[in-house]
Amino acid sequence: MNPMKIRLNKYLSEAGYCSRRSADKLISEGRVTINDVVPEMGTKVIPSDEVKVDGKIILNDTKKRTYIAFNKPVGIVCTTDTGVEKNNIIDYINYPTRIFPIGRLDKDSEGLILLTDDGDIVNKILRASNNHEKEYIVKVDKPISQTFTQRMSAGIYLEDLGKTTKPCGVEKLSTFEFKIILTQGLNRQIRRMCEYLNYEVQSLVRTRIMNIYQNCAVGTYRDLTDVELNNLNETLKYSKKNIE
Repeated sequence: MNPMKIRLNKYLSEAGYCSRRSADKLISEGRVTINDVVPEMGTKVIPSDEVKVDGKIILNDTKKRTYIAFNKPVGIVCTTDTGVEKNNIIDYINYPTRIFPIGRLDKDSEGLILLTDDGDIVNKILRASNNHEKEYIVKVDKPISQTFTQRMSAGIYLEDLGKTTKPCGVEKLSTFEFKIILTQGLNRQIRRMCEYLNYEVQSLVRTRIMNIYQNCAVGTYRDLTDVELNNLNETLKYSKKNIE
């Protein structure tokens, strides 16, 4: 029987080293080897192959995966590049094993971000086509009008991208505060939508990602519960992955 072959980016993802997107970058930079040979993009590996990143052997085993919910403070950057960003999320959490964030949360924003060593779940969650909800509480610099909530919920045209944001749920909570539920994650999307309507964001807190709620103190993290993880996996069951 022929040994099972999988693409190199999937191998690194399943090993908990990084997401497939990050793996592709490492491969293109020539930092990954298979049996001490630099491979081409799309190369497949078998269990007996020795895979290394920057000379370090990466084992794809069946260890128990890590899934944590972190309440990110303002000022922390969601990057795994610890050599570039001083206030990066990895050094801040200082988790005992290698994990990476699922998606991003702006440096100026606060709230929930998930981190894991499970590259497969990262790919499923990040695909915008899956329409996974993210909920935010936003405070702005002037009273919120009915026109503001209507226009925000209908979608705002972002000229530099040449596209209109997807319709979303917007609810006024108080004079200066509203809740918004997005199913896409454009760069600084909420801030740019507000700016288009001549509002300035004073604070932005992400309170939920899909079925996971932010319910720990700012700057702390917790493991996902079995119930949360089971519900998450059930939701993701029919999600498309990136092409292998």
